[in-house]
Amino acid sequence: MIHMMYCIVYIFLLVSFTGATGSRIVGGKVAKPHSRPYMVSLQVRGHHSCGGILIREDFVLTAAHCEQPQEMTVVLGAHDITKKEKSQQWIQVAKYYQHPKYNGKYDNDIMLLQLKNNATLNRYVKPIGLPKKNGKVPANINCAVAGWGWTGADRHTSNVLRETTEKIQFNDECKNIWKEYFDSKDMICTKFFKKKGGVCQGDSGGPLICNSKPQGITAFTLSTDCNDPKFPHVFTKIGVFLPWIKDKMQK
Repeated sequence: MIHMMYCIVYIFLLVSFTGATGSRIVGGKVAKPHSRPYMVSLQVRGHHSCGGILIREDFVLTAAHCEQPQEMTVVLGAHDITKKEKSQQWIQVAKYYQHPKYNGKYDNDIMLLQLKNNATLNRYVKPIGLPKKNGKVPANINCAVAGWGWTGADRHTSNVLRETTEKIQFNDECKNIWKEYFDSKDMICTKFFKKKGGVCQGDSGGPLICNSKPQGITAFTLSTDCNDPKFPHVFTKIGVFLPWIKDKMQK
């Protein structure tokens, strides 16, 4: 089954690395500009590679598999990432904190980025609050996803932020489909409709937002077709990692 797995990693337009590449929002709609001021574009050499969320003026939360050997830049306050918008802030990453139990596969796929400079908070750039505790995310509720990833089979990324909704799936159903790759202890999965679309390459590290709180970080989907509704999208469950997140941010 591993040949069908697709870790949504990065889209790097200069060099083609072996392994998986990033994901996008397929379908969906263009987000109202700056309506999600916590959204982050992680970039390498000026090209979008992954998403992320600002959780404090000096920390971004993303997926562990988004780490790259090249220096990464965090772009805040963006709507169109191909333009130098006045609202944008470009900040280098000072430290990368991959979860210590992340082994390059699917479990513990979460990472904190400490910024070299604090972001200037304004109406374009605002952190989003994390869940207060590790609670159960109920099945069948609609949650929002957003990103600048691929928008279709042509593998083009989106210049502007796109968004759509996906519905939380029952853990048993996720396990039944993804087998050993899905662990309900630290993962959430969603069902979605082809017409509405969902996350794809380049959306990795972006949030799954349920009732205004980020509950998940985009992790993986089907390698051959991210928009195949038979295969739920999988997200790292943020609530499980709250103690680790708080510990790193306090230090």
